Amino acid sequence: MKTTQVTKTLRTPGGLSVRLDIRSAVVVAVLLVAALATSVVLIGTGDFEIPAVDVLRTLAGHGNAGQEFIVNELRLPRALVGLLVGGALGLSGALFQAVSRNPLGSPDVLGLGQGSTAGALVMIVIFGGSATQVALGALVGGTVTGVAIYLLAWKRGVHGYRLVLVGIGVAAFVTAVNGYLLTKADFVDAARATVWMTGSLGGRGWDQVWPLLLLFAVVVPVVGACARPLRMLEMGDDAAGGLGVRVERVRMLLLVSSVGLTAAATAAAGPVAFVALTAPQIARRLTKSPGPNLLAATCMGATLLLAADLASQRAFGADQLPVGAVTGVVGGLYLLWLLVTERKAGRI
Repeated sequence: MKTTQVTKTLRTPGGLSVRLDIRSAVVVAVLLVAALATSVVLIGTGDFEIPAVDVLRTLAGHGNAGQEFIVNELRLPRALVGLLVGGALGLSGALFQAVSRNPLGSPDVLGLGQGSTAGALVMIVIFGGSATQVALGALVGGTVTGVAIYLLAWKRGVHGYRLVLVGIGVAAFVTAVNGYLLTKADFVDAARATVWMTGSLGGRGWDQVWPLLLLFAVVVPVVGACARPLRMLEMGDDAAGGLGVRVERVRMLLLVSSVGLTAAATAAAGPVAFVALTAPQIARRLTKSPGPNLLAATCMGATLLLAADLASQRAFGADQLPVGAVTGVVGGLYLLWLLVTERKAGRI
């Protein structure tokens, strides 16, 4: 059965026109409301329960001293980190899948998360670094891994399937390095590394919020400027080049943006699994719209991560089960379903 895409063209006084996909706009609005509502419920969840009405009252500055401390200093930063990390992973996954033109082209599969983990493990096992140094190590590790994948995949340009295959090989290599680092660690460092590698929002504060906000302020305008060329890239390099797109320049800007988003998200919350893989695909199925669906994927990533964290806290208690374990289970099942679907369709 064919679906009809409903669009509307808006014209500005200056003569510019904007094409609006009604269904996509509704999906984005619903996801935003769901993410914000989940944030409010999540802020009220914990050893000291706070009703949603009191959370909203406290956020507006009308709570008592105890509520203001719990909400503004302890739980609000955690919720904001969840929103930003989930959004960063969703956007990063959408960019990778659009550039590679492959539903498996996500940071989870291409080894960026493993690279960030390697950087963090080096700081934990070898240097015994602080939390800030571990985050910096994860950022450097993810960036170096992204550069290595791009250079290894380069051959008169970066082809989508070559990028995925090289990324899988790099992921296997870096995973082996991570295993070796864990075997060389003492008991305390190994336990600390294992907790970090699961991915968690526990104990996150304003120190993680501000760098993520700064990253979004830098990356989002770059991605927005490349959104139209990215849609043309989905038609193929030759067609995009014929339409005036500087293919390799646009691809490099988008890959750099994606690597930065993934590395920063991993530095803030650890390697949260499968959000980058699943969020863009779910967003595409909800909007039923062609193209990368960047905004919908961003909102979907934020909603998924916050929902997983809320489910973890409600089912197992505060900080008893890291959010990465929940997203890993859900994402693993989704990956199996995706592989079966792609195989039946004859695409793999």
